[in-house]
Amino acid sequence: MSLRSNGRLSRRQALKALSLAAAGTSLSPLLSGCRNALVTEEDVERGVRRDALDGKPRFLITIAAAGGASIIDSFLAVRASEAGSNAARLNTFPDSAVQAVSGSPFRAVRYMGPRLGAIPIAVNTNQLAFAQKYRDDMLVATSTGTSVNHVIAQKRAITGNAAWKGRTLQEAVALQWGQGFPLPNVNMAVGGFAERGTDGSLPASCYAETVTGPSLWPLGLDGAKGIRGAPSRDVVELARRARNELDDGSVFGRTFGGSDALTRWRTQRADGAKLEVQDLITKLNVIPDMPPQIPLSQYGLSSSPDGARLRQVFPEFFTDPFEAQAALAFLLLKHRVSVAVTIGPDFNVTVGGPNGIANPPLAFDYSHNDHRGGQAYMWARILGIIDRLVTLLKAEPFDATESLWDRTMLYVATDFGRTRGRPDNAMEFGTGHDLNNGFLLMSPMVKGNTVLGGVDAATTMAYGFDPRTGQAQPGKFVSNEPDIYSGVLTAMGADLSGSGLPDASAFKG
Repeated sequence: MSLRSNGRLSRRQALKALSLAAAGTSLSPLLSGCRNALVTEEDVERGVRRDALDGKPRFLITIAAAGGASIIDSFLAVRASEAGSNAARLNTFPDSAVQAVSGSPFRAVRYMGPRLGAIPIAVNTNQLAFAQKYRDDMLVATSTGTSVNHVIAQKRAITGNAAWKGRTLQEAVALQWGQGFPLPNVNMAVGGFAERGTDGSLPASCYAETVTGPSLWPLGLDGAKGIRGAPSRDVVELARRARNELDDGSVFGRTFGGSDALTRWRTQRADGAKLEVQDLITKLNVIPDMPPQIPLSQYGLSSSPDGARLRQVFPEFFTDPFEAQAALAFLLLKHRVSVAVTIGPDFNVTVGGPNGIANPPLAFDYSHNDHRGGQAYMWARILGIIDRLVTLLKAEPFDATESLWDRTMLYVATDFGRTRGRPDNAMEFGTGHDLNNGFLLMSPMVKGNTVLGGVDAATTMAYGFDPRTGQAQPGKFVSNEPDIYSGVLTAMGADLSGSGLPDASAFKG
């Protein structure tokens, strides 16, 4: 069936399409053809892509690696022998500590230290198993930022420095794929990672729902369930209708009924009822029924059907907020509550885990005290959570042909890099903030087993790349925050028409 140049069907074609539908034939290939016909040669040159109208959402999980996750302390590490005479004064590793990843441009650091700065716990980490396991779903893109202030840099990591009307990546994904989802955008991070963008024209549903206590938050998703002696649901609904009528008929309601604030409040109140209908207070609740300490059943509550499995995968979920966030992120995607979820460790100490401390003070920014140990410890923490989360997503069907992982992007966002200097041959040293760094993207949708850009071994500084072709550009150290932002959305297949974003075709698999 031919299409007009504008991608629309003629009247005869439309009638034929309707007859096919009546006969039980799927219209999705035809509709996809309509949409693809709208892509001009100029669009293709700019990298604009429009996925088929299959009605399937795609998901973004942003991992907020607060404090400055250094890419040269992970997948782009530099061996001392490669830096020559500069090795002793730069953040290079003994050759034996930088392991090659078979069949891959990535590297993996093996670190062993007797303590973590002033904290008397041993650090023993190895990134090789993770890199070998996930190399084909990994892409590392080098970057140069524009701020070394934590909050400012964190926000720019999710807005591309206001690359698209100031909206965050999470808001862009919520706008693209979140229609019909109860809470399209849930954010559990801190600092600039938790801030909303500056595009005030978006629907209110695109802005993040902030969650500060992921273990207990699901228990607040019903206005009556879990309250001893609460009236029946019918009585509660009757009271709500009466309340709404009284509100609308009051002097306040008549005076301010048309205001944006009150309209938004009514919408949010109605959305709360939708959460109740879906019984999210149960589906998202990982906490077990353990009377007398946790007597859920006495309050008419119960744990999620996935609760036992998630407690096994994330055994510290009740004391480690990062584990609780990861468990909730999985459930939010599984139950189609959200399309964008942001998680990440904060700057507070978390007690627990095999070493007694799960999260050191300041997270990655503990590098001020002990760069090598702090980076190794925190990278192991981030990669450990990712490994468990991806394993869950791979095992969870999205539909008959795909898993949740097939339609999910993981973006490890971080504030900035770290300074490169160290005292001669020092193994324990502190570092400051640096604009130069890189970002990790993981998904079946990215161009896997790929490094965009590179590292100058003589300086350990990461240089840039052409975001369209992927060609490395040694000597390029200018800011490329919009390229990273565009790369995430391009790899996900977002419609970027009219965005003005750079063509980032090199990111897409």
